[in-house]
Amino acid sequence: MRDGKRNSEFIRLCDDAPVNAPSSPSAGTPPTEPAPKSPGFAAEFKDAVTLRAFGLVLGGLLVQLAFVVSYVGAFHSPTPQRIPVAVVAPQQASAKIVAQLNALDGEPVKATAASSTAVAREWVMTRRTDAAFLFNPNGTEDTLLVASAGGPSVSQTATQIAQKIEASEKRQISVTDIRPPNPGDGRGMTSFYLVLGWVIGGYLTATIMGMASGSRPANRPRTLIRLAVLIPYAVVSGVAGAVIVGPVFDALGGHFWALSAIGTLTVLASAATALALQTLLGLLGTGLVVLLFVVLGNPSSGGVYPAPLLPAFWSAIGQALPPGAGTTLVRNTVYFSGHATSSALWVLGAYAVGGAALAWGASWWRETRGADAPTAPPATV
Repeated sequence: MRDGKRNSEFIRLCDDAPVNAPSSPSAGTPPTEPAPKSPGFAAEFKDAVTLRAFGLVLGGLLVQLAFVVSYVGAFHSPTPQRIPVAVVAPQQASAKIVAQLNALDGEPVKATAASSTAVAREWVMTRRTDAAFLFNPNGTEDTLLVASAGGPSVSQTATQIAQKIEASEKRQISVTDIRPPNPGDGRGMTSFYLVLGWVIGGYLTATIMGMASGSRPANRPRTLIRLAVLIPYAVVSGVAGAVIVGPVFDALGGHFWALSAIGTLTVLASAATALALQTLLGLLGTGLVVLLFVVLGNPSSGGVYPAPLLPAFWSAIGQALPPGAGTTLVRNTVYFSGHATSSALWVLGAYAVGGAALAWGASWWRETRGADAPTAPPATV
């Protein structure tokens, strides 16, 4: 009885207790900590946009603006500058015509007397001149020989100049294209696009190899391995490009092995140079590669407008860069029996060999620099 009374009293006390009564700290529940204060917008911005990120964005902006300036500067107003032209005429008229052409305002033409039509034709086909003017002493219609496969825009410009001069002399001009582009080559741009693909593929592959484990090879063995890997890649790229423009699209057919070799050399020139600059300069080297090969190299290559139509700066640098040298080498191999290609071969070879040597030297320099760096003292606990 006494125990039952006690249990009833305990149940009554529990029922009367408030449900949401706070627990006592002594019950073992830890007190709630206040929420951390926000660091503020300025601190968040500083943490999100580091100095390195700002520098990369600024570098991207500069490359973008350089791209626009280079392409617009090269292409916005093509103006003929000393287009090489052979002149065939009787001796008494030849000197007068040559002097008249060379005296034109702005020097759009650089005329040279040729002894015969056969010689003038040979000059055009060997790329000594871009056109040949054949004067007819027995009539009022002269002939202009062009080879539009070497650059349709130059042939068109030479035709326009000849037509203007002939109209002022009350004469007529007929144009003969002795080497047009292949039917599958359209406006003769396939050479440029093919080389553009080779160059881009070369430096992108070198960049990817560097990014796989850091943008700077750690030592000379790794650099030599990467250079060795680039050789079969370049061979495959050259053969694949030749297949695309040959059997696949029949744009530059009939020169499969020659184009394969040119492609291999072009890819090696691009990739080795990119590897060298990235090894030497890191991320800055990648930007320099884009500047040389894309921003400056493409508009000056002669693919869109050959050198006689480009402003002086782009005309001067075009054949000294892989895109220009490669485009000339492909065009002259396919359309002009390999004439006027020795300079382009030397340029591409210099980039390939020089790039490989510089990459190895840069990795050796970085190894030496790392070995000479002072070792930090061990941290004390």
